[in-house]
Amino acid sequence: MGMKCMILVLGEGMLELSRASADGQGWSLGHGGDTLNTAVHLARLGDQVAFVTALGSDPFSLTLRTDWTGEGLDLSLLRTDPDRRPALYAITTDADGERSFTYWRSDSAARWMFALGDNADLLAAGATAELLYFSMISLAILPPGGRETLFELCARVRSGGGRVAFDSNYRPALWENVEVARAAHLRAIAVTDIGLPTREDEHALIGLDDPAAIDRAWRDHGVGEVVVKLGADGCFANGAIRPVPAPIAAIDTTGAGDAFNAGYLHARLAGRSVEDSVMAGHRLAGYVIGRRGGIPAISADARYADLR
Repeated sequence: MGMKCMILVLGEGMLELSRASADGQGWSLGHGGDTLNTAVHLARLGDQVAFVTALGSDPFSLTLRTDWTGEGLDLSLLRTDPDRRPALYAITTDADGERSFTYWRSDSAARWMFALGDNADLLAAGATAELLYFSMISLAILPPGGRETLFELCARVRSGGGRVAFDSNYRPALWENVEVARAAHLRAIAVTDIGLPTREDEHALIGLDDPAAIDRAWRDHGVGEVVVKLGADGCFANGAIRPVPAPIAAIDTTGAGDAFNAGYLHARLAGRSVEDSVMAGHRLAGYVIGRRGGIPAISADARYADLR
């Protein structure tokens, strides 16, 4: 693939430890991360996707490169940090499949992705991209200067006729304080065309719980398209609650929102309605929560072909 990528996805890809079996014995090493999950799903759906991040030159980083290339991601904009390694996280789940995470990510290579080059290639790619997708976690891992570069990239994408999609994936532990997080949240919304907030994140960050109020708040800041994710209750889009098509027994909810974002964005880029795109998101999220890990291996009952 060349550097004129249709979709740029920016963030941190990490090593992922998840339980290897339902009885809780052993651990399986994979890869994950909120924007990486979305990038992989988009690539599986047939989109041309460049993942923007940084890795080290260690054996684990080389394995991640191989894995991501195998998933169809364009890594031409990926930076290499000779002094740092990828982050690691472990997933633990309760009886209902609800997950919790333990992280080792304090000085990962991805934090310094914009300090490893002059970024001229990235900004040039932004000028031709159809979509740039990032999250609050993408912002959280970057130092202040890196955040400025990301906002510059947003401006470049929009000036070139592309759109920016943003997920307010708020993790308080990644921010120095809530005031800094709120300021970054507002700046991101101001350059967003497609907003993909989650109710619980918005409640924790800005105190809004009603999905209609969240939708209105984002639109008041200029976001033209908003889908508020509500977990098992579905989502709020175009003025109404859009329920999931059928209840699913959750094994692991890791990456459900990331999968929803991929299904939704893929459908919207293909010209489908908001309502049809929401259903595509729900179906892909349902597939993911019935399996372990943030990016389950493709199985015989994978839904990707149905969603293309």
